Formats: sequence, structure tokens, C-alpha cells
Amino acid sequence: QVQLVESGGGSVQAGGSLKLSCTVTKYVSLTRMAWFRQAPGKEREGVAAIAWRGDLTFYAESVRGRFTISKDNAKNTLYLQMDILKPEDTAMYYCAADQYSQSIDELAPARYDYWGQGTQVTVSS
Repeated sequence: QVQLVESGGGSVQAGGSLKLSCTVTKYVSLTRMAWFRQAPGKEREGVAAIAWRGDLTFYAESVRGRFTISKDNAKNTLYLQMDILKPEDTAMYYCAADQYSQSIDELAPARYDYWGQGTQVTVSS
């Protein structure tokens, strides 16, 4: 069973930066990983995805140019560098992993099999 452990959330003022990490334990062969977020009263939305083998990435329009998804395969760790943060970025952030699909532009929560526990990001104005 794949387990994902997130860290790096916190509180920051608008315009600031945070970096999230997600370590994969009990590793199995993965095809893609992604970051999602969910604000109170809203549906979970995809933020960014990356192919586990190779360097293909995909971003939601709302974060493109401000967030960067990356990974370190040797450490089985996924990252999300978040810059120029806005109050509307406030949410619980989750990492997710999939063993089957290669479609990194498909940011649908239902299509990911494994999830972390979430880490809170709060951006104040």
C-alpha cells in the first residue's frame, strides 16, 4: 500500500512563498503524481501534475507561472514551490499518486488512487 506524507504548509502573507513536500513510502511503481487543494465549502481542485518518469508537467490556469511542481525520484519525494501567493490560494493541499494513467493533464481527483493527509496553506492579505 502506497503511503504519502506531506509537509511544508503554513501561514504567509500575500506575495510570499512556501514549498510543500510529499514523500512516498512503501513505494510501488507510479506513473504520475499531483497536487490538489480544497478550500472550505469548495470542491477539491487540481493544482499541478507531473509524470513520475520523465519531466512532463501540467498546471491549472490559476497557478501557472506562480507554482512549480518537481520531484526527486531518488528520494521518492514530490515538491510544490509556491511563489507570489494570493489569499485565494488558501486551502488544504493534498498530494496524490497514481499507478496507471499517463495523462498528466487530467487533474481529476477520482482518477488518483493514493492520497496524503493534507497540509494547510493560509495566505493573508
